[in-house]
Amino acid sequence: MTAAQISALLPLLVLSGGIVVLLIVVAWLRSGAVAFLGALVVLAATIAVTPLALGAGTQDIDGLLEIDGYALFFHGLVAFAAVATAVLSYRYLKPRAAHAQEFYILLLVATLGAVVTAATDHFAGFLLGIEVLSISLYAMIAYPQEGRGPLEAAAKYLVLSGAGTSTMLFGMALIYVVTGTLEFVPAGEVGRNEQLLLAVGQAMLLIGVFFKLSLVPFHMWTPDVYQGAPAPVTGFVATVSKAAVFAVLMRYALAVGVVDAEVLRNVIVVVAVLSMIAGNFLALLQINIKRLLAYSSIAHMGYLLIAVVVAATPEVRSFGVETALVYLAGYVLMTLAAFGVVTVLSNADEDAEELTAYDGLFWRRPVLAAVLAAAALSLAGIPLTVGFIAKFYLVAAGVDGAAWILVWALIVGSAIGIYYYLRIVFAMTKRPEAETQAPPVAWEGVVSVVVLGASIIVLGVFPSPVVDFVRALGGP
Repeated sequence: MTAAQISALLPLLVLSGGIVVLLIVVAWLRSGAVAFLGALVVLAATIAVTPLALGAGTQDIDGLLEIDGYALFFHGLVAFAAVATAVLSYRYLKPRAAHAQEFYILLLVATLGAVVTAATDHFAGFLLGIEVLSISLYAMIAYPQEGRGPLEAAAKYLVLSGAGTSTMLFGMALIYVVTGTLEFVPAGEVGRNEQLLLAVGQAMLLIGVFFKLSLVPFHMWTPDVYQGAPAPVTGFVATVSKAAVFAVLMRYALAVGVVDAEVLRNVIVVVAVLSMIAGNFLALLQINIKRLLAYSSIAHMGYLLIAVVVAATPEVRSFGVETALVYLAGYVLMTLAAFGVVTVLSNADEDAEELTAYDGLFWRRPVLAAVLAAAALSLAGIPLTVGFIAKFYLVAAGVDGAAWILVWALIVGSAIGIYYYLRIVFAMTKRPEAETQAPPVAWEGVVSVVVLGASIIVLGVFPSPVVDFVRALGGP
């Protein structure tokens, strides 16, 4: 292995080595605080060495991983989301788990699975990464010692995710039969029977990926799992797992030319439109903020498919990839901020998930209310937020790629979404009938959500740093 390859692998090596060291330390000390601080140190070190990996350029690691600017963008994004999740989980887990040490190890392992998934250009690497991520998530969702909700959510996610993975794995097998390789490569010249086999394999692979992304009609698990999972874990599932799977979907689609096939392109367009419309319509009916954000995430994943379709056009490929990265960066900030506020406001008995729990929040907790309002308005795509910049990018990309059906679906879906996002803001502005003493909240959680909320506004007003950075990374 060359020095350049080792340099490119630094974030993965630091994260993997950190997990091993933390396992030994936690086995010795058995302290939740030590595990928490150790996880933060490992994640901070991972983020710190990522710029060094960028300097190594694109490196192919034995045909299994492709470490390039695109992959390292997701390394940094996933590690950042993991830091936020760790901070938000610290006080949240104290009354819910007598021993929280293993949670932080699971968080690091899930992060490792996500970054491997984002960097792979090989089916074996894809399967390895997604399974490391998923198995860790099963345990994280069920981690609280008491309560039926987390255990039920973990069981649903386990069974349905297993079905999705099995479908995806069978699709990989069919593609291997045709191509003779597990690498992401075009099939080339194939016979009529093999063309049918390849189409079936790619369709089954896409079904598994669509399940992981909660796209319609493979979305039914999402609201139940989001509602039952612990609030900080829900934020992690909604951001990190979606970002990692989308990263590999974009890489595979561009490497193999999936969208070039008219049938598969039409399938992706239909799934995108259904996700945008159905996700927003179903969110209108929700009075539980976790379920509302679950249906919202379905719509946002539908929006992101615009970038996949557009990037398949050679003339606007780089702009399509740039759009996807900008949108994902904004989506991660918005979603983490929203679930972060839910986490901070949750008490030892239950999560603050009912919309009525936010009535009058501006008068009780003005800072937290301002962050949640910023997240909601950004998810709606209101100007001066990062969500507006992200949606503007999608519209511009859709116009450049002549994806008019998707552009109109985005506009209609966003118009519907404004209503239920403003419901959250309206609920928080209600003046309470009587003055009540607000219970204390964790200061580190408040700091975390304030940073996320400020990022939403700052990047909405000054998006140039992120845009320039993403543009310089290039694509897969």
